[in-house]
Amino acid sequence: MTQYSLEQLTGLSQTHLTTMLVGKKEFSIHQDVKAPLNELIRDAQVNGFDFSIASSFRDYHRQAMIWNAKFRGERPILDSHSQPLDSAKLNDLEKIHAIMRWSALPGASRHHWGCELDVYARNLLPQDTQLQLEPWEYHTGHQAEFNLWLTEAMPKFGFYRPYQHDLGGVAIEPWHISHIDTGRDMLEQLSIDKLQQTWHNYPFLGVESISQHAESLYNRYISNITVA
Repeated sequence: MTQYSLEQLTGLSQTHLTTMLVGKKEFSIHQDVKAPLNELIRDAQVNGFDFSIASSFRDYHRQAMIWNAKFRGERPILDSHSQPLDSAKLNDLEKIHAIMRWSALPGASRHHWGCELDVYARNLLPQDTQLQLEPWEYHTGHQAEFNLWLTEAMPKFGFYRPYQHDLGGVAIEPWHISHIDTGRDMLEQLSIDKLQQTWHNYPFLGVESISQHAESLYNRYISNITVA
């Protein structure tokens, strides 16, 4: 198993990454994922899909910006049905749980690893329509055909969906795929202690409440995933 540093696990280092051009945009990808991802993209093209990436690597500070904006009410916090909640009516812990249904804690996002991708078929996106990354798009909407292909194709190239099922933690994310071996190795090396150390050095809004409930939050939202 490849050994990763604290900084690599928590989005503070990019030394495990390489760059990859997908479409007209360059993305940071885990160096072990580039080859199988290229194969998956080629298979998509053969089947008529313009395989595109909405998000790949995201560093700690970017994740903290997203988190803080939601915590302050500057970005919407959604319920399990993708409907906005009134964050002013939530206490800190309720707000934390609501945010974590859709957005990871800084340091605990799988997108820090470079082996996690939010994907879609650009040629299926209707004109003048912005991708929302909401489940309906993949279940009954414009990405449904791509979703069916992805379900069948991705295991052939070593990918799966860690949020395939609602296990009471992170909501279902049909757009989020993970490189099985790499994601498993990195999750095994992440720990509550490593996160607490990182949060102490790089604090964000609500971190005091999060630290007090770190074990239950970790078990519900971080390690609680669909197993490949």
